Amino acid sequence: MAQVTVSIDGKQYRMACDEGQEDHLIDLAERFDRYVSHLKDSFGEIGDQRLTVMAGIMVMDELSELQKRVKGMESEVLTLRKTRDDALTKADKNDSVLTNALGALAQRMEDLATSLAVKS
Repeated sequence: MAQVTVSIDGKQYRMACDEGQEDHLIDLAERFDRYVSHLKDSFGEIGDQRLTVMAGIMVMDELSELQKRVKGMESEVLTLRKTRDDALTKADKNDSVLTNALGALAQRMEDLATSLAVKS
């Protein structure tokens, strides 16, 4: 396991993570620290624990909104896939009808050619 030191609200925390995830963990900590700093700027010194809880709730609110957007997008993707599949099915049916019509036309032309050849 790798270990990194992150800073939240000016305090250092040593944390463990999987190998190769160090930069990701540092980035997450920096992003969380911005939430804490924003709250501290807005409300002043209201206590570390309260700041951390408020920042955590803000992060969870953002996550909740993003999850709603993802669900909406997933629903839209399903609708688009169904529309595409319906269009492909319709196109296949149209191709089949066209192929049959062209086959029938070709047969009529052959029959006509045969008929003309017999009369000559």
